Amino acid sequence: MTTTATTPGRRKPYAKLPDPTKTPDMLQHKHISHTHTMLERRFGSSSTLVSGSGYLRRDARDRRGYLVPDCIIAFGVDAEAIESANGYTVSDVGKPPEFVLEIASETTGARDYTVKRDGYRDLGAGEYWRFDASGGLYHDRPLAGDALVDGEYVPVEIHHESDGVIWGYSPMLNLNLCWDRGRLRFYDPERGEYLRNLPESEKRAARVEAEERAARVEAEERAARAEAELERVRERMRRLFGDSE
Repeated sequence: MTTTATTPGRRKPYAKLPDPTKTPDMLQHKHISHTHTMLERRFGSSSTLVSGSGYLRRDARDRRGYLVPDCIIAFGVDAEAIESANGYTVSDVGKPPEFVLEIASETTGARDYTVKRDGYRDLGAGEYWRFDASGGLYHDRPLAGDALVDGEYVPVEIHHESDGVIWGYSPMLNLNLCWDRGRLRFYDPERGEYLRNLPESEKRAARVEAEERAARVEAEERAARAEAELERVRERMRRLFGDSE
């Protein structure tokens, strides 16, 4: 008997998917975790799914087309229902995801830019991106992306900067994906800044708090110096003219 995920208010719950057997290695897990943190903070909502490490398949009868992306983003969906189903079934959701990302590992890297590329194309994923922290040891290159055009993947233009940063623009996310000295970073071209992962956000919050505290101390010291100077002026006036009634 097929089990189903239950979601309040949903007439037809999504088919429940099993837990995938894929286990990322330590380095891969770090990049996946940072990626999810940044993109969840940016896009996550009840109508936008930011997830990964769950099955992606075409329909409930599909027993061969299971893929397990490291990161998946879908806009205009019931994110809670998909999460309750433990995976993304295109026929249930009604559309494929807009964005899929694979992060290279030694054991699965070669599949990411070959059979998985074909699989995500066949499933209709709008963009498929690949990141290799090693610089291309496990993938065929450090960073690559494909955009779906008329049912086929067309490579996204990748730029190589003089400082070593490699990047490409994702229209689906309106962000630049960047390979930066082995780190995956996301750059907002409109704001002119990188998205921050959790450690970076915590460091920035601590720095801002320290700066604000230092500014308060400095302001208090200035006020104390001003009050002391005012008192000295008052004392000189009393000595010159005496106390006035």
